[in-house]
Amino acid sequence: MTKLLDQALEVARNLPEDIQDDIARVVLQLVGSDESEPLPLSADERAAIARSKEAAGRGEFATDEQVRATWAKHGL
Repeated sequence: MTKLLDQALEVARNLPEDIQDDIARVVLQLVGSDESEPLPLSADERAAIARSKEAAGRGEFATDEQVRATWAKHGL
């Protein structure tokens, strides 16, 4: 295991279990080992994605400061 992956896993160990599961699903998908069915989205989630796509289409993106604040909130 590389030092970077080991460091990432150590950070993930300190996150809430639901976030750890989300990270695990992403890793499994990236390496092609995830055989689970896609999770269905709720109406609220679909609406949030649509709003995000519309904002992106207008060129509205988070500032670097907003991104850093989000990362800090999750210990990254």
